[in-house]
Amino acid sequence: MAASVDKIFEALASGPRRQILAYLTEKELSTTELAERFAMSTPAISRHLSVLENAGLVTSERSGQFVLYKLNGDSLVNSLTGYAFELCPVARPLKRERAAAKTQKTK
Repeated sequence: MAASVDKIFEALASGPRRQILAYLTEKELSTTELAERFAMSTPAISRHLSVLENAGLVTSERSGQFVLYKLNGDSLVNSLTGYAFELCPVARPLKRERAAAKTQKTK
């Protein structure tokens, strides 16, 4: 998990990448559409999107001649929650308690 958390924090360390994520919370956008929102070239936006995609924070899908990017919110939430549990001194008992509760619900 550490490697993926490292990639996520590296990706989130950049202000423009955090802004890209904010735009992608609203809708899927192409590299060109994102570049129009920044004082940045399309290749620079592509590099930021590559870092975000490598960290699992965005996904891409080809639509005709464009590649559309969308936020992968579940990955961000799950990774950061897992990280918080590792830091919290009571995390492991809470994690066990939550797992036990899930097991009892399925019985």
